[in-house]
Amino acid sequence: MNPKNETDIENPMHQLDIDKVVVHMGVGESGEKLSKAIDIMKTITGNTPVRSIAKKTQPAFGIRKGAPIGCRVTLRGPKAKAFLETSLNIIERKIAPTQFDRRGNFSFGIEEHTDFPGMSYDPQIGIYGMDINVVLARKGLRISRRHHEQKKLPEKQHVNVEDSIAFLKTRYKVEV
Repeated sequence: MNPKNETDIENPMHQLDIDKVVVHMGVGESGEKLSKAIDIMKTITGNTPVRSIAKKTQPAFGIRKGAPIGCRVTLRGPKAKAFLETSLNIIERKIAPTQFDRRGNFSFGIEEHTDFPGMSYDPQIGIYGMDINVVLARKGLRISRRHHEQKKLPEKQHVNVEDSIAFLKTRYKVEV
């Protein structure tokens, strides 16, 4: 962010914060493999996962429309910040510029669930990877989501890639 004057730096409405962290684990099939993934995600995040449903049929992969093929958890508040801190340590605090979208949100993957503290390899379970999506926002976002007197969010309240990178470098010491 390029502040126009000194007051923009201290304005609490311009400070970035983590809106939510979404952890997704796609296993490609339902049954025992999906139930193991749900147990792993419940252990890692501390929240109960929701099953992800296939949106279309893909015969090459043996996936039917409407079949559960993965699970996800949405974390907010202190849990999201703690989970992000742990996840960034696993990827050694390095994120590529291509992992950001135009609104400053970013995603990264973790190849093995065994990288998390307290998790160990079990041959009965196997190894599962996961995707982590982080949504950043400024205060005041509620005006665009509320039902009563809903308004368009001003452009200066939107998060862009430069703001997001600066936030990660200062708050989480991430190398981009």
